[in-house]
Order: sequence, then structure tokens, then C-alpha cells
Amino acid sequence: MALSGFFNPKSIAVVGASRQKSKVGYEILKNILDDFQGKVFPVNPQADSIEGIKCFADLKSIGEVPELVIIVVPAGIVPEIMHQCSQVGVKSVIIITAGFKEVGEKGKELEEEVKRIAKRSGIRLIGPNCLGVIVPGNKLNASFGGKIPLEGSIGYISQSGALLAAILDAANASGIGFSKLISIGNKADINELDLVEALGDDEDTRVIAGYLENITDGNNFVREAEQISHQKPILLIKSGNSEAGAKAASSHTGSLAGGEVAYESAFARAGIIRCNSIKQQFDYAQAFADQPLPAGGKIAVITNAGGPGIMAADAIEGLGLTFAKFSEETISKLQEKLPPAANIYNPVDILGDALSDRYEFALDTVIDDGNVDAVMVLLTPQAMTQPAAIAQAVAKVAGEKPDKPIFCCFLGAEKVGEGIKVLQKANIPQYDSPESTANVIKVMSDYVRWLSRPKRIVKLFPVNRRKVENIIERHLRQKHRQIGETDSKEILQAYGFKTPEGSIARNPDQAANIAQQIGFPVVLKIWSSEIVHKSDVGGVKIGLNNSQEVRDSFDLMMYRIPRKCPDADILGVLVEKMHSTGKEVILGMNRDASFGPLMMFGMGGIMVEALKDVSFYLAPLTADEAREMLMNTKTYKMLKGIRGEEGVDIDAIAEGLQRLSQLVTEFPQIQELDINPYVVGPEGTIPIAVDARITVEKT
Repeated sequence: MALSGFFNPKSIAVVGASRQKSKVGYEILKNILDDFQGKVFPVNPQADSIEGIKCFADLKSIGEVPELVIIVVPAGIVPEIMHQCSQVGVKSVIIITAGFKEVGEKGKELEEEVKRIAKRSGIRLIGPNCLGVIVPGNKLNASFGGKIPLEGSIGYISQSGALLAAILDAANASGIGFSKLISIGNKADINELDLVEALGDDEDTRVIAGYLENITDGNNFVREAEQISHQKPILLIKSGNSEAGAKAASSHTGSLAGGEVAYESAFARAGIIRCNSIKQQFDYAQAFADQPLPAGGKIAVITNAGGPGIMAADAIEGLGLTFAKFSEETISKLQEKLPPAANIYNPVDILGDALSDRYEFALDTVIDDGNVDAVMVLLTPQAMTQPAAIAQAVAKVAGEKPDKPIFCCFLGAEKVGEGIKVLQKANIPQYDSPESTANVIKVMSDYVRWLSRPKRIVKLFPVNRRKVENIIERHLRQKHRQIGETDSKEILQAYGFKTPEGSIARNPDQAANIAQQIGFPVVLKIWSSEIVHKSDVGGVKIGLNNSQEVRDSFDLMMYRIPRKCPDADILGVLVEKMHSTGKEVILGMNRDASFGPLMMFGMGGIMVEALKDVSFYLAPLTADEAREMLMNTKTYKMLKGIRGEEGVDIDAIAEGLQRLSQLVTEFPQIQELDINPYVVGPEGTIPIAVDARITVEKT
């Protein structure tokens, strides 16, 4: 596999190996020596040997090229060691040492020097400031994280070394196995994308999990992760999101699209399963690693107590899953063998005196039912309960019928401990509550639904790109970030949007003449690139029904607004035809620094920030994704029409989102964009982009 020098080296040099047991250089060397089967070369010019192994003064004196070099010397010496690596031909290096960009500008300069040496020499590098790498299957513990864990099929990436050490300790206590664990630290060279790709190709890894604080190359990460997610699930904890960028945004979309929203949208596109805690992550990981995927969300529950069965029912229905409806054959078999007091319908209550044989029969029967996608087995430790024997019975059925997933929830602690050990040994997931169990099944069924979604096809509309190029280039040449409303609407028109009739007036009589030509009622809007939110300064007057109202409103604007905005260059007033029929929605985009254009949909007008009922998705959008954006808002029912009220043209809104998606994908200079309000009428009518604002920057 890629990066095999880190995961399957035949020889390792530890530069900075120490004789002192309290030092990191000793702990890493000792961990390697405890398990590793290959050659080990401690490098320490002050020592003849460590732990009975000969020491070398430097890399050159070893006399052969180590496949992996681990550096544990002070930060200031690391560039010198990297030069040694370059001179002898080393290709894989892990820098454990801290004191680089995480400590400030001086450390950042040092890290850049290390990167330059690595790039120039063709060296791949993990770190610096990391815990190391662990590969249980190869008996490699090149870390100071503690005892090597069991071998398993979960590959784990962590940006935090301390967190990885905690995860390792918890996994060892719980008997969780791993294919590989990698601490990536500062990501000077190898980053999360490199490792997700490597684990995606790794035959020993069934599940990719990780903890990340940021993603280096968002666009490439999403694209590659989407491909890998079709082969194996990716489970990530993501922390460290900042809303500072959203607070500084000038558009409605920008103010609502914080870093958290961007990551949620990116993960949804790539099929990445977001985890909120380490416990939740390993709940999911064990299920994906050890169980087949459910065909759907129809669940059978077997329990020896009514209370947990009710808890399971509440959790299942609350998550949108369903209880499997048993076939007549299944019901007949259960009725024939179970006690008369047992409940033979789902959930199946086999009563408190159930022993292992009754559990085995019930599980063996319901798992054969074609209407069942997954089985939840609940157990409470009553006086006659046999947790270990029941666990063995569950394991037996699971081994004989491996095509459907089985999830156990043995409630309790000391009395069910032996049973839980049996389940762990048999690779059957065990959870501490019916709610946790149901949540795992929900996540797995959602993943199956993601896998079965149709192939993404992005429609391209015929547009006038040259016109948009000219407008954007003119504004950038004049160093104007904000594109005024009239130019913004010209851009939208070039991409197939309809905008209201209207033009600019320089005086009240001209405004009245324009209004008469386009027809009443009209809207007046102040025309100034410096005034972004016109309503806030009294720069919008609606529902003007005659020439005198137009003149009076023009005069009032030109009197009041210069006093409120003395620095604004006011060029006149935009007179437009007023469109009041239909629902007001907002279409928008905010360009995320990592993931690119983030599309937004919600209820429009002044309600967008009041309700904040919006949905986001990464561009480019397919037709299905555009419709899904609408459906993900609480006000979708209003758009469809409620209580006899006529709905609006949903497909027309979806097409508007697709056209906007095409615009912002083809023009990376566009940083923010709002169409608000976008007035949408009944099916068959053409939506109107009533107001628009666009922010651009050089790329």
C-alpha cells in the first residue's frame, strides 16, 4: 500500500534514543523493541548501547539505509538530522519532536526549513509534534502512546497525539482492535487526505476513523473521500470550528454560513459520518467493522423485559426507523415454541425467565424473516438469567447466519460482564443502552441509503459567460469588491434568471417617468455600492402607486440617506416594477476557504435572519440535491401549500439553485452572493430575482 515505509518497515532508526526511562526517546525505543521483528538502530552519540542494543553516533555510521527514521531530538537540531536522512537516502521519517509552528513564528520558520529539506530529498514525513505510528498486525509500536492494541480492522488518524493516547488506553480496556493508528501532528507533509487514501487502499482496514481539527485541502479531500466512502465508511470527529468568518460577512448567506456549516455540508457530500464523541465513534466503528450492513431500517427486537423493550421502541420510532412486521410463518413459529405469556409480535418479549435456549430460538427465528433487516438483542440480568450462555447462543446464530447484523444491549455491569466478554470475543457489538443501539442501526441504515443514491449528474445550462467576465473584471480592475444591484442583476440575467423591469433615475422627474413606462406599483431603491443593506438606512420604498408618490419618495431618500451615510457615493435611485405575488425565498452562496462555494436556501425577505430556517450544500448541485435543500427546511411545507393554500413551483426554485451553483462554480472570483427576495409563484410561473448582491475578490 502507499506509505508502506511507515506501516511495514523492515528496519527502524530512532534518532534521539535515550537511556533515561523518563524520556520520550527511551519510551519509543522500548515500545519498538518490545514487539518489532525487524532491525532496530538506536542513534545517540553519547551512548554505546541502550537496552542491550548497539548505539550509533549518526545515521551514516549505521552502514545501511533504515526504511523508517524516527526523530526525537530537540527542535533546533531536527533540520540537521533531516540533512543526514537526505544524505544516506532515507525516504520515510516520523518527527515526534514538538516546538514547531504550534509555538509561534520562530517554530513555523523551523518547520518550513524541515519541509524544504524533505521535499528536495523526496522524503515523506509524518509530524512534527506527533505521537507516532502503531500497526498491531506488523507488531510495530513506533510511538510513546502506551501498550500496542489488539489487531483489528479500524484504521485511526488523529491530529491530537494526546487524544490518540487516550483512545488507545480506552481501546485496550475495551478490547477494541485496530489495523493502524497514526498521529499526524502538524501535517508538515503527510496530511489527513494522504492517510485516508492510504487506509482506503489498505486491505486490513474495513473502517476509517479519526479526529481532525482542520482539513488542509477541502476540495480534494471531499472528492477523494467520496470515492473511498463507497468502499468503506469514514467516521470523523471534527472540532475547532470558528464562527469569526461568518461574523465578518456582508451577505445574509455569509452571516449564516459558519465553519461548522461548511464541514457538515462537506461531510454530507462525501458520505462521511460525523461523530460527536469518542464513545459514539467507537459505537459506530465496532458495528461497521464487525457486522454486515443492514439492507434497510426494519428492526426486530428480542428482550427478556418489557421496560427495555419500550425504551427500544421509543428510540427506534424517534429516529425514523421502523419495527419489522413479521411474516405469518415467523409468528406461527414463535407462537408454537414460546411460553403463552410471551409477546410474539415485535418487540418479542421472551420473559424474564428466558435461558440461552429461548434466546437462541427467538433470534434464529426472527433473523430468517425476510422483513427483518437487523436484530437488537436486549438482556437484563434477572435471577435466572445466564448472560455468558446467552451471549454464546447469540454468537452461535451470528456465526451460522452472518448476512444480517445483530446488535446486543446487555444492561447492567458486574452480572453481565462475562457475557459481554463473550460478545467481544465473537465480534458482536455490545452497547450500554437501547438508545445507543438504535442510534448505531440508524447510522448504518443512513450509510446504506447514501451508498444507493443515484450517480451525481450536474446539469449545465446555456449561459453568457463573456458578459459575466466583463462585469467582474471591470469591478476588480476598479478595486470594487461589492458589485452593485444593477450589475449583479445583469450577471444573473446572463445565467438565465429573470429580474424586474427598471432603470436608474438621477432626479425625481426621471424617476416618475420610468415608473409610468414600466407601470405601477413600483419600488425605489437607493443606488450606491457603499450601501449594502439598503433597508437599514431607509433606502427601499415599496408599493408606490403614482408619480407623486415616486417624486416624494425620491426626494425623501436623497435628503435623509446622505445624512445617515455621509461617505457613501450615491449615484441615484433604482426604479423597478414591484412583484408582490408569490412566496419570498433566498438563494445564496458563501465561498468557504477550504471547501469552495457553499450554497444556501431559505425563506427570504427580512425573515431569513429572523427565522434562520436555512439549508446548505456544497456546489456544484445536482437536481436531487437542490430539491433536498428545499426539503431540509422547516418551511418546506409552506412552499408546497398547506390548508388549501396553493403551493409554489418547487422545481423552479431547484433550477434557480442549480443555475446559481453553475455561476459560482465557473467564477471563483465570486465570494458571496444573495438573491433576496427570490419571488416564486405557482407552478408554471417564472420566479423573479427581486434583489441581489455579489461580492468578488481576485483569485
